[in-house]
This record gives sequence, C-alpha cells and structure tokens, in this order.
Amino acid sequence: MRPKGKTTRLMAWGLCGAVLAAALVTQAAQAAPGQRHGPGDDRTGWTLTETGTDARFRGLSAVSRRTAWAAGSKGTVLRTSDGGRHWRDVSPAGAAEAAMEFRDIEAFDARRAVALAIGEGEASRVFRTDDGGATWTESFRNTDARAFYDCLTFFDSRHGLAMSDPVDGRYRILSTADGGRSWNVLPTAGMPAAQAGEAGFAASGQCLVSSGPKDVWLATGGAATARVLHSADRGLTWTATESTIPAGDPARGVFGLAFRDRTHGIAVGGDYRAGQASPDAAAVTGDGGRTWQRSTTPPTAYRSGVAWVPHSRSTALAVGPTGTDLTTDGGRTWHTVDTGSYDTVDCTQDGGCWAAGEKGRIARMN
Repeated sequence: MRPKGKTTRLMAWGLCGAVLAAALVTQAAQAAPGQRHGPGDDRTGWTLTETGTDARFRGLSAVSRRTAWAAGSKGTVLRTSDGGRHWRDVSPAGAAEAAMEFRDIEAFDARRAVALAIGEGEASRVFRTDDGGATWTESFRNTDARAFYDCLTFFDSRHGLAMSDPVDGRYRILSTADGGRSWNVLPTAGMPAAQAGEAGFAASGQCLVSSGPKDVWLATGGAATARVLHSADRGLTWTATESTIPAGDPARGVFGLAFRDRTHGIAVGGDYRAGQASPDAAAVTGDGGRTWQRSTTPPTAYRSGVAWVPHSRSTALAVGPTGTDLTTDGGRTWHTVDTGSYDTVDCTQDGGCWAAGEKGRIARMN
C-alpha cells in the first residue's frame, strides 16, 4: 500500500502538471506573433532568469521547480536552488581556461551531477560532483582521437551511458554502474553499422535518452537518412529504424528525443543552419521507436530540444533558436507559443519546466 503522504504528493504533482498543460493550451491560443517573455513577466510562459554570463547552454538537467543545473560553453556550469532567482557558478576548476564545451549534464539532486564536455580526442571528458559543484572529479578522458562524445543519459542514480560518434564504423558506447565515477567501453558486436557520414548532434543533450531501467534511444543525422537506434538492454544490443525527419546533409537529422515511457516518444530536428527550411521537423512513435510517423503539423523551423510536460500523456514542448512549440496531442500537431531562442528543455515531476540556450539564456515556465 502506498503511504498516504506519498499519495497526496502524487495527486498534487498530477494536478500541477494538468494546470500547466491547460495554461499552455490557453497561451497557444492567445499568443501574439513575435511574443517574447522576459524577466519579471508574469504571464504564463517562459520567464528569463538572470545568469550573469553570456555562455551558451546546451546541457540542462531540471531536478525540481526550484533546483536545476545548466552546462555550456566557456567551461561553464551553473546551479540554482531557488527557482532561478540566483544562479551559482559551479564550473569545474580549470574548465574556463581550457575553454571546455559542456553539452550535457545529468543531475540526481541538488548535490550530485555528471557533466559531459565534448570534442575530439581528450576534449571529450566526463566530470562528477557530490557536493553541489564545489568540487568535481574527472572520471573519464577520451584518449582515442577518432572518438567524439556527444551525449549521456542515466537510467537511475547508478547506471548510465554516454555515446560517441562512430569509431571503426559503429557508435561507441560508454557504460557506468557507479553513478559516473568510472566508465567502460561496451562491446560493439550488438551495434548496427553506421551509415556513411552519420553522427550524433551535441546540440541539446538529447541525442541519447532513456526511459525505465533498461531502454535507451540514440538519435542520428548527417547521412542519407536520419535514424533512431534503440536498445532494451542498457546498450549491449541495438536496432536501427529510419525516422521521417529529413537528412541527406551533415547539418540535417534528428537532434533531440523524448520518451514519456518505453513506447511513446517524440523526435525533433531539421536543418540547424539559420534560414534553411526544416520540413517534417518532428515525428512520433507509439511502439518504442520500431516505427515513426510524421507530425501532421510539425514545428515551422528546426528544433533541437523536446520534453514531455509532467503528468500529461499528450502535452510536450519543443524548442529551437527561433522559438518554442507546444503539442497537446502527443506530437501530431504543434503550435508556436514563444519566439525566444532556446536550445534545450527539461521538465520535472513536480510540474517545473526549464529551457536554456544562447547568450546565457535560462528560463523557467510560470
């Protein structure tokens, strides 16, 4: 039997998610062209917070409505524990001087987090903190010049994976069983061959995502077709499926994934180059990624990040440099609700949604 206190919290969280979803629907109907939200704006939508930096944040991990972590350019990692009113610079020592590019971060709570710096060879590194970012330990440094790590994900507080672009024709997967304190390269026997020119995009920390204790998905682009790879055994064996998002160019493909359970998922992407058309920039699956269907009304432009609104079976947000889109039917149709620039988005179980992007932009949903 579930404890009464826990039942009450779950009911409250569910109501919070429902209220947020309803408010977003209202905003979608009322939003004026070119609408943009800024600090102090009390309307429903994104409210920018003061970060004190111009770093670009493509890594974002929301713990709750009050606590979130962001990781970005110039070796910058920030953390808030008061809903974004104040951000603390908790960057690893020496990261700014080394101009590290943090593109993903996964936080377990206000004190524990794992961050990924990307790049060729030794530029790809993983760091872990257990004291809120006061100190960090480098737990992995890539020594293979052919590898380039893009994203990481965790199934729980102990088990996680990180992925690299193909090495010797197959994606390389790192695995941890101790919360990111140590990492091992998994065998590639169960990994399908990569297409010519295929790679992942380190654009939002969402090219590798998980749901439940064992399922994980990997997004690709740059090749003739954009694919989504799926593993049901924590990365030991994989199957590959073509998505409906166009590729055929190094700048096109699937950039972000979100699964609300092991079967229902959304993929977003397009062409990241400014001014380039991005038709069919979203797709949905109801069978764990075995098949994908085009969104009938996709976002109007490239989108790099996507997240399900908590405690909703049909509401999700997608973000990109030209705006935020909302779906209330599981990803089949999308409507623009904000025109601010964001690269990534994340929502929490207590009804909080956050977004982050260029020029130090981090916002939370009212």
